[in-house]
Amino acid sequence: MTMDPPRGMFSGSSPFPPIGDYGFLSDCEATALVASSGNVEWLCLPRMDSPSVFAAILDRDAGGFRLGPADLTVPAARRYLPGTMVLETSWGTPTGWIIVRDLLLMGPWHHEDELSHTHRRAPTDYDASHVLLRTVRCVSGEVQVTLDCEPVFDYGRKPAQWDYTDRGYHQGVARADGETLELKLTTDLRLGFEKARAKARTLLREGDTRFCALSWTVHEPPYTFAEAYNRLVWTAHHWQHWLARGNFPDHPWRSFLERSALTLKGLTFAPTGALIAAATTSLPETPGGDRNWDYRYSWIRDSTFALWGLYTLGFDWEADDFFFFIADVAERDPELQVMYGVDGERDLKEHILDDLSGYEGSRPVRVGNAAYKHRQNDVWGAVLESFYIHTRSRDHLDERIWPVLKRQVECTIKYWREPDRGIWEVRGEPKHFTSSKVMCWVAVDRGARLARLREDLKLAERWQRIADEIHADVCANGVSEQGIFKQDYDSDALDASLLLIPLVRFLPPSDPRVRNTVLAIADDLTVDDLVLRYRTKETDDGLSSEEGTFTICSFWLVSALTEIGEHIRARRLCEKVLSFASSLGLYAEEIDPVSGRHLGNFPQAFTHLALINAVIHIIRAERGQLIERTWRMPATGQR
Repeated sequence: MTMDPPRGMFSGSSPFPPIGDYGFLSDCEATALVASSGNVEWLCLPRMDSPSVFAAILDRDAGGFRLGPADLTVPAARRYLPGTMVLETSWGTPTGWIIVRDLLLMGPWHHEDELSHTHRRAPTDYDASHVLLRTVRCVSGEVQVTLDCEPVFDYGRKPAQWDYTDRGYHQGVARADGETLELKLTTDLRLGFEKARAKARTLLREGDTRFCALSWTVHEPPYTFAEAYNRLVWTAHHWQHWLARGNFPDHPWRSFLERSALTLKGLTFAPTGALIAAATTSLPETPGGDRNWDYRYSWIRDSTFALWGLYTLGFDWEADDFFFFIADVAERDPELQVMYGVDGERDLKEHILDDLSGYEGSRPVRVGNAAYKHRQNDVWGAVLESFYIHTRSRDHLDERIWPVLKRQVECTIKYWREPDRGIWEVRGEPKHFTSSKVMCWVAVDRGARLARLREDLKLAERWQRIADEIHADVCANGVSEQGIFKQDYDSDALDASLLLIPLVRFLPPSDPRVRNTVLAIADDLTVDDLVLRYRTKETDDGLSSEEGTFTICSFWLVSALTEIGEHIRARRLCEKVLSFASSLGLYAEEIDPVSGRHLGNFPQAFTHLALINAVIHIIRAERGQLIERTWRMPATGQR
């Protein structure tokens, strides 16, 4: 089962590549991470949240799939083909050059003779092909190329057993005891099997090409390089056509918006429209620490920024799909959970994988997330703001949504006075978190607005009266003697979630308390200008280790500074945070402000959502739009 890295694969004392060095692939049903060495180190099948077949990112013995030159592991360059999710790696060796392209294939909609058993949203013209394709082309000289594929099923616990098929040396099938999933490796290389490994090697000369395709369903893989290349081109064109639907401003930061849009699309589970928080589990917030969580689920709190970002960039179809995923679970559940599985699953029981060493020894490695059982009172604000954004994009409210909306507003009214775990899902004792109270106000305020839209004036008046009561409570108990909004009612600690106060229009940006809070966070809750969620020594979050700066919070600060008129400071901070993007334009959850190292799960949807919000704030401010339209815009869209 052991899969030793090739010689020279890593520098320094760690055998693990930096988190920010991974390339991200998706077919909107499965996701993969590819190290710069050419090793696929994370792939869960058949869904984003399924057990892994490659998990070297969490344990060097938990499976990987490398394709590249025999004697080099550091490429000359990496990029995405423009406007796509096709990863291209260029390798220069002493004897020649090769180019490797990696992608998860997309194809035309293929459920023509039977209904899909997984899709609940309206079909489109395309669908996942369930094939990981890798191609290699020698562009000059000659290069010895190797293939080394070692799947280990069920999070590294079940090594594969390989067998040839009727295609001889050009196809093998990997199986494991007790697993129904089968992996089929098809290639124009000649395969050999060494226990759990499938291996191949060949000398490529200028103009030579090869391919390999890993597939896991009945859908056919390509059988020749010409077929593989045609399907690669189809997939690339699919992504470019999808991106062309977007509405991107003509601005130097356009590329950041485009890559964020592609990443968010890649983190969307197409059959249901769910947007997962990240592609991975248990990548640490501090290497060696215990802040390691499973983020392959859909958080309700992400909905507001997701809908704002998608609608703003012109991706109404994706926004609608995510909205109806939220509507599905809200319609089903009288009281919403914090998060759900990609098919709306409620039970996300957390357990620890003791067999995995963790990224750089960061244990425990967790599957599932116990936070699904937490009470987080901000969830209703996110849902109601989502309903509000969706409705304002259409100027009417679906009849199906109204009873769901009423139930969620009434839940808010029932529970808003109670303590909760807060937006950060602290595992200490529940508290009266100020940001949770603010989001309860959002829920009831937006409910009152929507009731007025339906001309239910009696209900709107009742809800507005309660919204005003929540507002007064926050202003009375959530502000320190210094006129700064505080983390909770019982302490004066700062919390980056308070940056949402101007963004959700709780108070106008000109209010001194808003300005004081934004500037206090900018000055006192930052490390080298990057924002912490909170000071871990001041907050009982149930954990002992430190954490890096939260990139979403830094982007929130950009938006909040813009709101209060600090345009120069906002742009400088935005430039700085954008400079920390990975070489492929991706972001993890956190950034070490000293080294620039990415930390936490990767890539992180919430970070890319906040990036879109921040960049659009800056662009609108530069164009003189924000100042005129600020009060007519909700935090997450145009009123």
